Amino acid sequence: MTLFRPCIDLHEGRVKQIVGGTLQDDGEGLQTNFVSDRSAAYFAELYRRDGLQGGHVILLGPGNEAAAAEALQAYPGGLQAGGGVRPENTSWFLECGASHVIVTSYLFDAAGRFRPRALEEMIREAGRERLVIDLSCRRDEDGWSVATQRWRQRTDLRLAVETLEMFRGSCAELLVHAADVEGRCEGMDEDLVAMLGSWGGLPVTYAGGARSLEDLKTVERVSQGRVDLTIGSALDLFGGSGVRYADCVAWNRRSSLLIRSRETQEGT
Repeated sequence: MTLFRPCIDLHEGRVKQIVGGTLQDDGEGLQTNFVSDRSAAYFAELYRRDGLQGGHVILLGPGNEAAAAEALQAYPGGLQAGGGVRPENTSWFLECGASHVIVTSYLFDAAGRFRPRALEEMIREAGRERLVIDLSCRRDEDGWSVATQRWRQRTDLRLAVETLEMFRGSCAELLVHAADVEGRCEGMDEDLVAMLGSWGGLPVTYAGGARSLEDLKTVERVSQGRVDLTIGSALDLFGGSGVRYADCVAWNRRSSLLIRSRETQEGT
């Protein structure tokens, strides 16, 4: 069943919600929906209190390490960590308390070509069971292309069922942001959700464009319950008006009860 997955996005050491694809090295053109006056640890402790698992902490550029460490230490084993993950800093994230590390740009060279050897390095460092591969993407005429470098660079990797299958034995989960709609609260890429749900090989979390509690129901329906959903800018927790955080917590609790009930029935 589809679950709500929480997030903590860090920029310049603060919890923010940023419109996807507008983050540049020089800060020009940055569109920010929300800047919190609360620490990253506050949100991590909130998620821990409410039993929300599998969320992610994303470091959007430099200067976020201290805030990320505080969040991970506040909820050890409850949050995944991504943003600039490489073999040499993987152990730091895990030692801080990350359940998994999320890798994306390191898997591609400067021209956007996929590097299988880089994936092998990450598997050796983190272990398949603690590795999440980020296949965030942008739409094009034929579907979707995986995008890296803060979603500005399209890679040579097409996002399709065949691509998902290629990573089945390399990681524990996949994370997919629909970069074209991320942070805009204007609706999800339902075609992408449906494609991800048609696979079912590994747990997958989708993020991008969610704007109401109905979107959880939509993801559950079009993905056959195989894809989880992250809600960011629309959440009242982050200054949004479309989705109440308390309703997302209630959704997960109901879903967890249904999952346990089904497991009990299957075991009898």
